[in-house]
Amino acid sequence: MAVNKQIVLDSRPTDKVSASHFRAVEAPMPKAGEGEFVVRQHYLSLDPYMRGRLSDAKSYAKPQEVGAVMGGGSVGEIVESKNPKFKVGDHVVGPGGWQMFAKGDGLGWNVVDASHIPLQAYVGVVGMPGATAWYGLNEIIKPKAGETVVVSAASGAVGGVVGQLAKLKGAKVVGIAGGKEKCGYVQGELGFDACVDHRSANFGDEMKAALPNGVDGLFENVGGEPFLQTLKRLNDFARIAICGLIASYEAAPTALPDMRIFLVRRIKIEGFIVSDHLNLWPKALGEIGGLVASGKLKYRETVREGLEAAPQGLVDLLSGGNFGKMLVKLV
Repeated sequence: MAVNKQIVLDSRPTDKVSASHFRAVEAPMPKAGEGEFVVRQHYLSLDPYMRGRLSDAKSYAKPQEVGAVMGGGSVGEIVESKNPKFKVGDHVVGPGGWQMFAKGDGLGWNVVDASHIPLQAYVGVVGMPGATAWYGLNEIIKPKAGETVVVSAASGAVGGVVGQLAKLKGAKVVGIAGGKEKCGYVQGELGFDACVDHRSANFGDEMKAALPNGVDGLFENVGGEPFLQTLKRLNDFARIAICGLIASYEAAPTALPDMRIFLVRRIKIEGFIVSDHLNLWPKALGEIGGLVASGKLKYRETVREGLEAAPQGLVDLLSGGNFGKMLVKLV
């Protein structure tokens, strides 16, 4: 390849994101300087947090720059290196962004072993989404055997892992997902005790029926009506891990109910950003990687082909068009 194909943010969305907010460009092939390496990217990771980066509002991370390559996680193979810690042929995961070739100096990049775990899993179940699931469940919810844990977006890259880890701890797990197919997968394939379709006209009644003993832990990925319905059924001393609020990323934020519920039920509620806890990633991903390699933890992927598919893939992800982890395959 004589040029490096890239996708840049062309304009900031003021309402819903569309593929037209991005633009395909070509740039010179990157060359490794001293201490650097070049990665031929194989897969790009598409994640809900990217919607927040498209805004210039103050947040926990810097906004995506207009005109710059769209940021994001990726996994690929080193094709040139002048860094002794990274060799040609090594598979690496890191912040490569939406482009065919990325250059790194080691910061944020890690060598991975694809002999027992598929390469793309390192930006999914054995990557940031897996670490997110592990942290929120184990450090915030801390379920005990026999307790009930609710997981929204249960068929997604994070939610599916949360539920399976909670089951391994002896909890009863109820998922929330959009549509009968996703709920069937969550309950039948991932082993949740129940799954409620938030698109059902009887969603509130079905949630009540699925939670006869109330809720001890909530792993929240969505917000909106699923969050409000679950709040009604919280037990005393319930714990809530706020991971994401995708329902409000392109719409009005969720209106909270009477705040007295948090007081009288003595609820612990904590929002978290998993990149604040990098010290725990080796422990989390070591545990999850072992479960994946042994076949004890299952996952699913939605894969789009080609760099040009990335913008529409993000649009579809934000509207629930993914089933499991959303990826873009480049090789």
